[in-house]
Amino acid sequence: MPSDTPFVDPRTNEIDALQVLREAIPLAKLVALVAATALVPFLFVVLFGAGSTLGTVFLVAAQFVLAVGTGLVLMYVVARARELTDDDRRDRR
Repeated sequence: MPSDTPFVDPRTNEIDALQVLREAIPLAKLVALVAATALVPFLFVVLFGAGSTLGTVFLVAAQFVLAVGTGLVLMYVVARARELTDDDRRDRR
């Protein structure tokens, strides 16, 4: 009988560390990708100075990348949670 709770081993009723790790690694890669992408404009801010016009433009660009990246990460988390829930429901039938 499958567990009603994701990430719980139905036989032992304990947390399934392997499943948690399988889900955490792609999420960590996505977060690292967003951070690395936002780092590029932040480096230009350091190069051109935050007080200059060009530095301000790159600062705004970096914040935009972080905002959009945060939205992407949140959408990934919600979509993945729905997939896990659908898989769990499918297994119970």
